[in-house]
Amino acid sequence: MENQANQTRVVTGEVRFSFVNLLTPRENQHGGAPKYSAVVLLPKSDVQTKQKIDAALEAAKERGKAKQWNGVVPPNVAIPVHDGDGVRPSDGMPFGEECKGHWAFTASTGVDYPPKVVDVNAQPIMDATEIYSGMYGRIAINFSPYMFSGKKGVGCYISTNVQKTRDGEALGTSAPAADSDFGGGQAPQQQLQYDPITGAPVNNGGVYGI
Repeated sequence: MENQANQTRVVTGEVRFSFVNLLTPRENQHGGAPKYSAVVLLPKSDVQTKQKIDAALEAAKERGKAKQWNGVVPPNVAIPVHDGDGVRPSDGMPFGEECKGHWAFTASTGVDYPPKVVDVNAQPIMDATEIYSGMYGRIAINFSPYMFSGKKGVGCYISTNVQKTRDGEALGTSAPAADSDFGGGQAPQQQLQYDPITGAPVNNGGVYGI
């Protein structure tokens, strides 16, 4: 029988990562402490992982009811998992094209708990260029209830481990190369990435989004 303490923890099947900040924490645009984070795109075809996530969300709600929400689960608990074929909860606009056919959610962790990022052989990845938005992998996540400024919800947190399983097309919108403006030799392109959850443009210093 699964230990009760692990009922809110899920190790996913293969997902795609967007808006990757797994090697360097990113400051919150609205203030607050910087965090390691990634947007996780779970294919809707992975029914097994989605069922595990749904069960973990319910377990987190029960934990909130017992420990933080005065014995009551609110009727409209904010949850972090969104339908990539729907609209963003922040502004009602459609999710990015990469989210279509997926469940989308952001997983994060504080600077004191950096993720362990490994390859298919469970060996640490030392080359930062191997970790980028668009790659595929698996991630261990934990769902936990919160109450903040009167808002009650369930957050999603990186539970230490992230595994890259294979490469994918880098996500982001390419900026014009310098030679297209000024002529001359080739210059590397940079990419402007858009957070699929909030829709806000984010410049993370290039194609790899770290």
